[in-house]
Amino acid sequence: MSLATLEIEFLGTGTSTGVPMLRCHCPVCLSSDPRDKRLRTSAIVRYQGVRLLIDCGPDFRTQMLRASDDNLDAVLLTHIHFDHVAGMDDLRSYCYLKPMPVYARGDVLRDLHQRIPYCFSEHPYPGVPHFEEHEIGEDPFLVEGVRVEPIPVMHYRLPIVGYRIGPLAYITDAKTIAPEVVDRLKGVPLLVINSLRVKEEHMSHMCLDETLEIVRRIGPGRTYLIHMSDRIGLHADSPKLLPPTVELAYDGLIVNV
Repeated sequence: MSLATLEIEFLGTGTSTGVPMLRCHCPVCLSSDPRDKRLRTSAIVRYQGVRLLIDCGPDFRTQMLRASDDNLDAVLLTHIHFDHVAGMDDLRSYCYLKPMPVYARGDVLRDLHQRIPYCFSEHPYPGVPHFEEHEIGEDPFLVEGVRVEPIPVMHYRLPIVGYRIGPLAYITDAKTIAPEVVDRLKGVPLLVINSLRVKEEHMSHMCLDETLEIVRRIGPGRTYLIHMSDRIGLHADSPKLLPPTVELAYDGLIVNV
């Protein structure tokens, strides 16, 4: 891959329950199509020689065992919810030689200290992962020379971040996006954005109509939907619901731009 090309590998595209969901016997959860099997949402972005993991959920180990390339240079966290950070302990395999850089809002870093305190103790137990913490705000920052721009969105009442990296804008778990943020993203070549289900409004996640309205306003070159529940429907049926430039992402999909 050229250093000028951005590659995103979707490690997981499901909502917090994953798909199939336990004890659900709907057509999507019973589907034999591998595109309907969704681990919790996470992705690797490879750009200018740097490999960035966005979120590290409970399926991280499984996801990395089947990833096309399991090397990572840094972690970008969107927020503290379990399905986005529960795999942080499994990063120990990346921390033998040096701490793993982790970029997140201050509230997320503080909550990590509460969730996995043994990783941050003064005298850590041998073998625990070690992290190099980088608190981010609203301003762009550099990760090994790659410019990363935080994208502020609201997850109901919780402020969280998406990320703009080169030609990619990555947003998960958003319910509302301020008009000025939409304006900043207009014309982005590749948009990755959440869409929980086709119908029934949700308190903290956009559903399909809401997502497609944001897509219309941004006008990206291509759009891939993530953080989907079983109620997004069968992947095979999705072209009937979506504009030509919008697709459902699926686990293992690799997209270059």
